Amino acid sequence: MGLIIDAHSHLWLKQDTVVDGLPIRTLENGRSLFMGEVRQMLPPFMTDGVNSAEVFLSNMNYAQVAAAVVTQEFIDGFQNDYLAEVAARYPDRFFVCGMCEFRKPGYLEQARKLIARGFRGIKIPAQRLLLKEGRVWLNCEEMMQMFHLMEQNGVLLSIDMADGATQVGELEEVIQECPNLKIAIGHFGMVTTPGWTEQIKLARHPNVRIESGGITWLFNDEFYPFKGAVKAIREAADLVGFEKLMWGSDYPRTITAITYRMSYDFVNKSRELTDEEKALFLGENARRFYGFHDLPELPYIKNMSE
Repeated sequence: MGLIIDAHSHLWLKQDTVVDGLPIRTLENGRSLFMGEVRQMLPPFMTDGVNSAEVFLSNMNYAQVAAAVVTQEFIDGFQNDYLAEVAARYPDRFFVCGMCEFRKPGYLEQARKLIARGFRGIKIPAQRLLLKEGRVWLNCEEMMQMFHLMEQNGVLLSIDMADGATQVGELEEVIQECPNLKIAIGHFGMVTTPGWTEQIKLARHPNVRIESGGITWLFNDEFYPFKGAVKAIREAADLVGFEKLMWGSDYPRTITAITYRMSYDFVNKSRELTDEEKALFLGENARRFYGFHDLPELPYIKNMSE
């Protein structure tokens, strides 16, 4: 098996936050109160609700995943302090993204502090910026100042966008304004929603990539081996080329339904993709884009059932 790198994952010690006025809180047995209902947030054997780097590393080692990009989302609360610790403890295995409070003014200063702390990426859950009290535009003055600051400091933008072309025009303007800003667009452009290819086409710009974090969630109805997801990967590659696409798992959200290995194995076992295409998508593109090096070689460990 070739190099495998996960371009979209999440870690937290505890969920305790509010989004759109609704609470999100860690309960027990892997469950969380999520915006008015109880949801299985983690596999049920993660009884303490802690989604730690150590448990993730155990999953990564088992599934032979050499490294991972840890992004953030408002629904998990701010994890900057924990992720700074994770990056210090495991510098060769994790690329971590900081997150600012983008839902109100003042995030430029927060971004400045995150960059000073050594964060090499900043995450914007942009789909959460369509607020009842008014939309936060990606091309507003404060955002543009922040993007210029990130570009000057070589800090990468990780972004999940609202469905279809809702925010594509705004991000297009950011790309024109900051052509050297590296941008990774998550959730494979919200692939199962109308107009998803508009997000994919942004990767025609030299420094923009698409990562597939959440693709097994979006194709959850068809389940493994996710033939619709493979078809979508091929369609995206026809638009922008395989060198612009990266695998991401959206760990741990997706592993309540499937195992961590299954979240990439459907690509690895597909007959629709060549070995070279698989190698680029599953690891090589991410290695180059995020600058991973000194990666471990992970042996295959046989299961007791084999």
